Amino acid sequence: MGDALTRTLDGLPTTPPPKGDRADPPVEEGRLARLRTPRAPRLWFEILLIAVSYWIYSMIRNAVPEQKAKALRNADWIWQAEHSLGIAVEHTVNHAVNSVTWLIVSMNYYYATLHFIVTIGVLIWLYRWHPGRYAAARLALFATTGVALIGYYFYPLAPPRLMPDGGFIDTLIDHGTWGSMASGNLASMSNQYAAMPSMHIGWSLWCGITIAMLAKPVWAKALGLLYPSMTLLVIVSTANHFWLDALGGVLCLAFGFGLAGIWFGTLPHRLSPHVVV
Repeated sequence: MGDALTRTLDGLPTTPPPKGDRADPPVEEGRLARLRTPRAPRLWFEILLIAVSYWIYSMIRNAVPEQKAKALRNADWIWQAEHSLGIAVEHTVNHAVNSVTWLIVSMNYYYATLHFIVTIGVLIWLYRWHPGRYAAARLALFATTGVALIGYYFYPLAPPRLMPDGGFIDTLIDHGTWGSMASGNLASMSNQYAAMPSMHIGWSLWCGITIAMLAKPVWAKALGLLYPSMTLLVIVSTANHFWLDALGGVLCLAFGFGLAGIWFGTLPHRLSPHVVV
C-alpha cells in the first residue's frame, strides 16, 4: 500500500517554486559580474581608449589655472617642511649631478622619454602575455592618473627649478637638451605648476610593481624595482620635483590599486593571466 502511494505521488506533477524563491541573481547583478570579469582586450579599442584618456587628462591638467603666487607659496612650504624633516637634499643633489655633464644630460632625456616609453611598453607586455590581468592593471594606472588631477587643482605647486630664490638649476635649459613639456620652448604648452603629485613616480612605480610581480626572470624583477628608484633620483636631480611630490605619486598609486582590487575582487597580479572566452 505504501509503495503504491509513493508511486502515485511520484507521478503527480510538482508545483514550481514561487519566483521569489529562485536562486537566479537579479539582472543588474549579472551585468555587474560580467563587467568585473576580465575579458580579452581588443587592440584598436585599447589604443583608442589610451589615446583619448591621455588627451582628456592633458586637457584637464593644462586647463587648471596656473596659480603662480599660490604655487610658489606652496613650494616654499614644502621646502621648509622638508628642512624640518631633515630630507631637504634636493639642492645638493641637483648641483652635484649637474656638474657631471654626461650624467645629467642622460637624466634629462630619461625624464623626457622613459615616462611614456616604459609605461606603454608594460601595457603592451600585459596585453600580449597577461590578457587576464590587463584590464585590472590598466584600471589601476588610469585611476592613479585621474586622481592626480585633484592634486593639481587643489594644490598648485611650483617645481624646485621655478623657485626664484631656491638656487636650483633647470638642467634642460642649462645644458640645452631637448626635454619634457615642463621646460624650454615647450613650457607654454603645459601647466608649469602641477608638480604635486609626481606622475613620473606614480607611473614608474606602477610599471615597477607590475614587472616585479609578474615577470619570471630574476633580472627582470630587479629591473622593475630599479626603475622607480632611478626615476626618483632623476626627478630630484633635474629639479622637477621635491621628495614629497614623490610621496604624493605613491598615494595616488595606492588609490589606483585599491580601486582595481575592489572592482575586480583582488589585485591585478593575483588574477589569472588567461581570459574568459
